[in-house]
Amino acid sequence: MFDARLRARLAPALDTTAGWLDVPWVTPNRLTGLNLIAGLASAVLAATQLWVPALLMWLLCRVADGLDGPLARRRRAQGSAQGSAQDSGAGSSASSGQGGFFDICADFIVYGATVIGVAIGTTAAFDAPWLPFLLVLFAYYINGGAFLAFSSIAEKEGKTLDDGRSLSFLGGLAEGGETVLVHSLWLIFPAAAVYIASVWAVLVCLSAAQRIVAGFHALR
Repeated sequence: MFDARLRARLAPALDTTAGWLDVPWVTPNRLTGLNLIAGLASAVLAATQLWVPALLMWLLCRVADGLDGPLARRRRAQGSAQGSAQDSGAGSSASSGQGGFFDICADFIVYGATVIGVAIGTTAAFDAPWLPFLLVLFAYYINGGAFLAFSSIAEKEGKTLDDGRSLSFLGGLAEGGETVLVHSLWLIFPAAAVYIASVWAVLVCLSAAQRIVAGFHALR
């Protein structure tokens, strides 16, 4: 819902940090790998009711996810500036597609794993029901399917939405910023996680419906 404004406000800080990280041994794909590893670690820690370490790993994975794109764009700009003699343009284009694919896969794995981790942890610690978390996963499934289908078809139809990311993202009530907040809240307040998940499932389902309608009309 507020991702576009949030990205605009965070962009200068992320670009500056990407400049600090612009050393040979740090690559966008390695940052994406850190995102994946930290996200899975967060899920395991939540499943074992280690809520604070789980929160720290979750925030680390989101920071890594926020930095891989700016670093990739920085590297592509540097490659273009070096000229076509070294074939930098072709290489950066291939790297961009590969990196974007890896990034999307990592995000899907992390989002699903962290929901399952919290569900296991809260069930063990508070005898919480699984249903709200299953509904969250169901809503994520619909959202993911909607925006991937839209992005693929929009590419063929020449109706892509270019906001600097690898795919065409349709806006909605529940976007990346809200996801970071909600996943943080149920690690901060695990006893209330089932109630947070219930509300979140409804919002994500509404967002899915909104994306389906918006995508249908955008492809006319």
